[in-house]
Amino acid sequence: MVDVSQQTAGVTRTLRDNEIDGEPAHVQTLVQHYGAGIDDVWNAVTTADRITRWFLPVSGELQLGGRYQFEGNAGGEILECSPPADGAASYRVTWEMGGGVTWLTIRCTADGPDHTTVELEHTARAGDIPAGMWETFGPGATGVGWDGGMLGLALHLGEVEGSLAPDEAAAWALTDEGKSFYRAAADGWALAHVAAGADPETAQRAANATYGFYTGTAAGEG
Repeated sequence: MVDVSQQTAGVTRTLRDNEIDGEPAHVQTLVQHYGAGIDDVWNAVTTADRITRWFLPVSGELQLGGRYQFEGNAGGEILECSPPADGAASYRVTWEMGGGVTWLTIRCTADGPDHTTVELEHTARAGDIPAGMWETFGPGATGVGWDGGMLGLALHLGEVEGSLAPDEAAAWALTDEGKSFYRAAADGWALAHVAAGADPETAQRAANATYGFYTGTAAGEG
């Protein structure tokens, strides 16, 4: 059992527009607070053995300038890396998949000795998004995937009750509990989409399509 309501309510999702080299880009951000110290959280998001336990198996040189590869998923280059100092830590990498390049930044901020805020920021040039993908799924296409990552980290750090191994996630998505998680996450991205200026009907339609994609159900089901 996973406390889906606690997890989905505990993530703040935002969407904003930006530019990269003069080209329009979408910036998606997820923020969650964890009851663990910054050194422990930093270790969980930067070391191969721990990342494998809550996200995916990863190989490569996990150091500044090195390249990494997630098994069956994205790879890229580590562009920036600032270990914990004065209550803050961060790293920035390219996220390369299917011939495309986007950018991922992880920021950790200490909220006392035993509490840490994690901010995940994913930036993609609008022109690099596959044709029709944004129009169909909106920010949920990638955002809900990152919600899954935040869930994995929360379970790993004991922030929410339950257990879910990375290799169980696909099957879990088809259960009632998994569908509840993806429904709430997709709807959360619809709210972020509207807050960024989207028409509410368009945002909800995209959320329904996203939910259907992740759970293998009809877009409006559930």
